[in-house]
Amino acid sequence: MDILLTGCSGFIGGHIRHRLENQGHKLTCADRHHGVDFKRMTRPEDWLPLTRDKDAVINSVGIIVETGGNRFEILHHQAPAALFRAAADCGVSRVIQISALGADENAFTPYQLTKKAADDVLRSLDLPGFILRPSLVIGRGSASLALFQRLAGLPLLMLADGGRQRIQPIHIDDLLDTVDKALSVECQGCRSLDLAGPQAMSFAQWLTILRQHQGKGPPRILPLPYSLVLGLSHLGRFILPLMHPDNLRMMQQGNTADTAPLEAFLGHPLRPAEDAL
Repeated sequence: MDILLTGCSGFIGGHIRHRLENQGHKLTCADRHHGVDFKRMTRPEDWLPLTRDKDAVINSVGIIVETGGNRFEILHHQAPAALFRAAADCGVSRVIQISALGADENAFTPYQLTKKAADDVLRSLDLPGFILRPSLVIGRGSASLALFQRLAGLPLLMLADGGRQRIQPIHIDDLLDTVDKALSVECQGCRSLDLAGPQAMSFAQWLTILRQHQGKGPPRILPLPYSLVLGLSHLGRFILPLMHPDNLRMMQQGNTADTAPLEAFLGHPLRPAEDAL
């Protein structure tokens, strides 16, 4: 297939690129390293030269925090919406949008709401495709995984509510298998799939798994009130952007999903996320 892939230099996009290139697909990469400034691609006509004659379009651009000129509204909503409209104008036969778990009717942060806004545009168009909404994705090159690994290695873990927040990390290979299947399966309209791993767990349990892979024993946990940690995050985000209060709010909300539809779609059991460590 002749595929346009955005976000090729990112964590998820880089893994998708590697998989598709190994399978022999013809790829056009659209990111800053290939001369495409996503922030300036907010009109369908900006995308037409890239979407013309393509069999499929995959959008994997995403940021977890806003920095500098990288804004959720542009990168998550305006540019992808323009891309999807251009794909429809060019008669692209398949569009895959990498969205996010939580980008649904319960979305409440700018990160989630802007992802959902682009998803809604794709749903409104006459385009066969898939909206894939992954949970925390585990694989080589993940910035969030690197942060959690550093946190897990500390001698004392000071966690909001003792780390009771529920997460369901997914192995990167299961996400890649889903993209493979989404490119090849018969599709009418646009279908949404939540992507999560086989085991829901608390954040404290996940940190314990990470410690075990570092050869360390169970963590010492000091529970802190959620309100206190939320207050501290307003300052902490200036030191570490991932500590943004909205990220803490999303974790507190929980990040889990029913995996039965995904397993039925893939036709195989999901891999434990820790296998990717």
